[in-house]
Amino acid sequence: MAFKFYNPNPKGKFTDDCVIRAVSKFLDKSWDISYIELFKFAYQEKDMMNKDSIWGMYLDELGYRRKAIPDTCPYCYTIKDFCKDHPNGSFIVGTGTHVVAIVDGDYYDTADTGNYTPIYYWS
Repeated sequence: MAFKFYNPNPKGKFTDDCVIRAVSKFLDKSWDISYIELFKFAYQEKDMMNKDSIWGMYLDELGYRRKAIPDTCPYCYTIKDFCKDHPNGSFIVGTGTHVVAIVDGDYYDTADTGNYTPIYYWS
C-alpha cells in the first residue's frame, strides 16, 4: 500500500482533472482517450465531465458498479485504510470532492491523498 505519483496529462499540467486521471488509470487508457470518452457523456447530458453523475454514468455503462463505504467511522477511515482492505483489484474511490484510482493496494494521484476520507468506490 503506497502512494504512486500519477499524472498522465500529455502536457504534464497539474489541473482539476482528477476524474480524467482516475478513469485513465482505472481503465488503463490514455488521458486523451479518457477525456474524449468522458466528454461525450458530458456533452450528451449538457453537464460537466467531473460531475459524479456524468463519470458515474460512463462507468455504469461499461459495467462497473458503485458501492458505498460503510459509515462506521466517517472521519477515521482513509484512502490508505481502503487500500489495506483492498490489496487486489482496481478501484476508483470518491471522497465527495476528489477522485483517486487504486490498483492492487496502491493509490495513484498527483499528490498524496491517502488521508482523505472515501465515501464510495467503483469496481
